Amino acid sequence: MRPFPIAVILMQIAMTTSCAREKPERAAQVVRRYAAVEANQAVAVDAQYFYAIDNAAIGKYEKSTGARVARWAGEPTGAVAHLNSGIVHKGLLYCAHSNYPDTPMVSSVEVFETDRMAHVRHVPLPNGLGSATWVEHTDVAWWVTFAHYAGEGGEPGKGPEATTLVRFDPDWREQGAWFFPRAVVSRWDGMSSSGGTWADERRLYITGHHARELYMLELPASGRELALAGIISIESEGQGIALDRAAGLLYSIQRRTREVLVSKLPEL
Repeated sequence: MRPFPIAVILMQIAMTTSCAREKPERAAQVVRRYAAVEANQAVAVDAQYFYAIDNAAIGKYEKSTGARVARWAGEPTGAVAHLNSGIVHKGLLYCAHSNYPDTPMVSSVEVFETDRMAHVRHVPLPNGLGSATWVEHTDVAWWVTFAHYAGEGGEPGKGPEATTLVRFDPDWREQGAWFFPRAVVSRWDGMSSSGGTWADERRLYITGHHARELYMLELPASGRELALAGIISIESEGQGIALDRAAGLLYSIQRRTREVLVSKLPEL
């Protein structure tokens, strides 16, 4: 029998190692569930409340009881049509927003005052970047992921691999952009990243559209591709997420049951 060339053997070893690394390594444990009729796109969280987000509605719920205490709902033909993942910052809820599935893609960040649950600001985002699916904030920057799709809502010549994480300064001026790892993009099944949050100064947690997986990504030391650091199995089927850093808990949604799930994450 003719021996395999050493290059082929090395490639097979590399592929086997890569596949093993891309399997979920650990699992998050659900510790609480809340019924929330708006749990269709995402969830955001602050010290006392969580906010279940639908396309054009947001419910404000007490963490302690799960009771809904306030709600915002847009007009049926209003400007707010497709809210996505959100984050609470200084009493304001910032939600990524797009015209999905219409094209060409138009994106914005819609801002709500959490006390009154009132829509207070519209932040237009640059055209040509994609469909805004999640927004995050750090001390010195805003971060928005712009999705691209293989099917409905996609634009010719661009698929999920064109999805980017874009950094903006405090005045929403673009500062840089990063692509997602090919090993993660391949698990999106033609869709894109629906949720994301910073785990620490360098590492991100992100979700896809429907896989029961949480991807740990790292900013690269150089280059424009984020690095895959690990995969955590979760019960939620993708969509927008939030991290309650004070409690060390992940908030996610299960859209088919309209629930908000609270999970304990494994140690980093």
